[in-house]
Amino acid sequence: MIRLSTQRLRDGMIMAQSIYNRKGASFLTRGTVLNQQYIQQLKQIGVTHVNVTSMDANIQLMPKADIVQDETRQAAVSRLFDFYEKVQDNGSMSDVGPLQDVSEKIIMDLVMQPDGLVQMTDLRLFDDYTFSHSVNVAALSAMIGVALKFSQPELMDLTLGALLHDIGKLDVPIEILNKPSSLNDDEFAMIKNHPVSGYDRMMGMDMKKLNVRTLASIARQHHEHMDGHGYPDHAKGGQIHKYAQIVAVADVYDALTSSRAYKKAYPPHVAYKIMTKCSGKQFNEDLLNTFFDHVAIYPVGCILKTNWGLGIVKKVRAGLTRFPILTIFTNTHNDLLETPLDIDIADYGLEAIHSVMDDMEVFSTIRKLGVDPSQYLLNDEES
Repeated sequence: MIRLSTQRLRDGMIMAQSIYNRKGASFLTRGTVLNQQYIQQLKQIGVTHVNVTSMDANIQLMPKADIVQDETRQAAVSRLFDFYEKVQDNGSMSDVGPLQDVSEKIIMDLVMQPDGLVQMTDLRLFDDYTFSHSVNVAALSAMIGVALKFSQPELMDLTLGALLHDIGKLDVPIEILNKPSSLNDDEFAMIKNHPVSGYDRMMGMDMKKLNVRTLASIARQHHEHMDGHGYPDHAKGGQIHKYAQIVAVADVYDALTSSRAYKKAYPPHVAYKIMTKCSGKQFNEDLLNTFFDHVAIYPVGCILKTNWGLGIVKKVRAGLTRFPILTIFTNTHNDLLETPLDIDIADYGLEAIHSVMDDMEVFSTIRKLGVDPSQYLLNDEES
């Protein structure tokens, strides 16, 4: 997988991500084979970069499956958009039935593939962030709940609460939410008030069949830290609802790995390093470990510099996500090997991985070698 400028896209390349508009309407889904019409449309709507499975249009490599189906994400974005619109129009939060339905579908998708891994969460909307972020957080939170063997009612509360965790941002002006430069003190104070605003909105829900207090706790506490240095109440440890602790992990991971007007997306291995440094302080250590047991820290298709030379990740396993299986295709001098070598990092230790190549390095290396290493994944895909 490589992230390319839309200027470098060519006919035959395959999308490794999905793109929707803010109402959930599909523009391009992962696995779509690009043509000039699609490429021109991407440029026209302002998409500057996309992830593709290979730079070589002749290598027809399909992307790995998502932890939830594209149709589920699309429905979730659409229904969340409709719900936010109704809340903005009349203040009522009573019509949560469609969100309950889609929460159940998210859970079903995850249960159907309990060993599924997050290869990437990059369902991206080309004209909004809020809805894709909330859907990603719901899917990631539900993934943790499934891994912890939560009951169906528990999973429903967790997933619905995660979908609505940012509902308080309705009370923050959009120009502040999307401000590309630094926030001043007053603007930051408004941002920091969204958990309280969300809590107040949730507690106003008159729904007998919903665990309103649990949903409200997720909204209020998803920015609290285990050491008490979060906000708005400086709650710590067991004072923070467990579901809010879970949503906090999912929320930060998706924020780190997402592109915003004011920041570039971090790759998964960088997000992993940032978040594990905060383990026990900002995050519940056990929940963080469970989360990263199910996230491809080195996703299939990324290129690593190793003790043996350059290698492409061909397989990632649940519980062993820090130790991918690689196909080494060059020696340490970056000369192509006549016969690629498969290496399991678990047999050698993390010190065998030197670094992860960024997209510009990958682009330059492919041009220099004249070979796209994604070809080494084709046999694995066919098997």
